[in-house]
Amino acid sequence: MDHSAHHDGTAHDHAAGEDHQGHSGHPGHPGRGTPHGGHGGASWPMAAKATLHCLTGCAIGEILGMVIGTALRWSNVPTMVLAITLAFLFGYSFTLYAVRRAGLDWKSAIKVALAADTVSIAVMELVDNVIIALTPGAMDAHLDDALFWSALLGGFAVAFLITTPVNKWMIGRGRGHAVVHAYH
Repeated sequence: MDHSAHHDGTAHDHAAGEDHQGHSGHPGHPGRGTPHGGHGGASWPMAAKATLHCLTGCAIGEILGMVIGTALRWSNVPTMVLAITLAFLFGYSFTLYAVRRAGLDWKSAIKVALAADTVSIAVMELVDNVIIALTPGAMDAHLDDALFWSALLGGFAVAFLITTPVNKWMIGRGRGHAVVHAYH
């Protein structure tokens, strides 16, 4: 869009992220959440909230999968596969629930959930599972063992710290959880 008609000769800094006509930060705007397509602005609190949303679903699914696999004395690989599958399932279900309540049909809701959560959940699961796998004895620990829980919860903490900047970057570009904000 040509803004030359709006200028009165004063300097105009596009890189500073100035809000033109109130369009800044709206998902779906051609600027993808930033003025004129720039790469500005998601706040750290917004990114942390999006990451916490994903972490909640991931944690429920992953803990449930680890508990089931461990209780059934499955080997490590099927237990991790179940835990990761349930982490994605629960992570997506939280977003599906929210956007369905906002009035989206199932097909649209699934598209929004996939767009909003896939990268966040994938990064979180990768980090968390690598930490669990690299913690000596964690994969062989039982449910009543403090090592089991400390590795699992420690992995979630580190995953949160690593995934938050990823979500900030994605939201700032109109991707990830920025897609969901249009339905809140």
